[in-house]
Amino acid sequence: MNDATTLRLRARPWQLVRQTMGGPVAMMDKIRDLMTAVTHYGREDLVRMRLERLRRLGHIDSIPNRIQRIVGAIDMMRFFIVPAAADYYEEKGLDFRFHSLLRFLDDPASVIDPTGFNSTRDNIIGHVMQVVHANPEYDFQLLDTFEDGMAEMERQLRDVLSDRHPRAASIKAIVEEPDYHTRLLEHVVAYRANPADTAHLIRTNVAAKFRAEERTFGTVPAAMRYFSKMPNTLADAVTHLMTVRHFPLDLAEPEAPQAAAA
Repeated sequence: MNDATTLRLRARPWQLVRQTMGGPVAMMDKIRDLMTAVTHYGREDLVRMRLERLRRLGHIDSIPNRIQRIVGAIDMMRFFIVPAAADYYEEKGLDFRFHSLLRFLDDPASVIDPTGFNSTRDNIIGHVMQVVHANPEYDFQLLDTFEDGMAEMERQLRDVLSDRHPRAASIKAIVEEPDYHTRLLEHVVAYRANPADTAHLIRTNVAAKFRAEERTFGTVPAAMRYFSKMPNTLADAVTHLMTVRHFPLDLAEPEAPQAAAA
């Protein structure tokens, strides 16, 4: 076992904070990336360009409008990302709020964009490497919006494993599963070889109560189908957010049909 990858479980909180922050140069780079991510939020043209590429690649059939994407992203956060992560970290005996702080200190730009459509290639890659994912396929499909997205994902991951990556120490201070990056690299290589025939889940637990949410938000095509079902006017969007308190199972991605027995 590589001790560096278990630092999250054995180091004192102040040590983790210091390591994830990095030095002055690293902090300036992070602030610059954060400002870039913030400015992208107003660039609907950039988001549409990436969504159009996803449609050309066959990842999505239609493009939800901006209101639908905002409402869908909020539902993704409140019904899946936050509760599933909190459940996972509670099982690990880790404070979810402190873990979120470490994620922000390591890469603030990757924390503010739940859908990833406003994120840069390296923001997405950094996010996948710092968070033990229930299902990284969504992020891989986002990386397909960049010509070199998955190739760069593999390169940077190999650099983290060999400690050549400039953020290797910071990332390893966050990740709580010691073999995550090794398993992730195997997953990346398999996905690049055959995206349609890659096992989905690589995290050691996804609670059964989140299976419908994972099916719905775990891939870009499924998430976009859900987003397309969201209200497309401001008034209806506000009504949805104020009245829908639980994940609407009637809008969930259906389960894949079971293969017939031989």
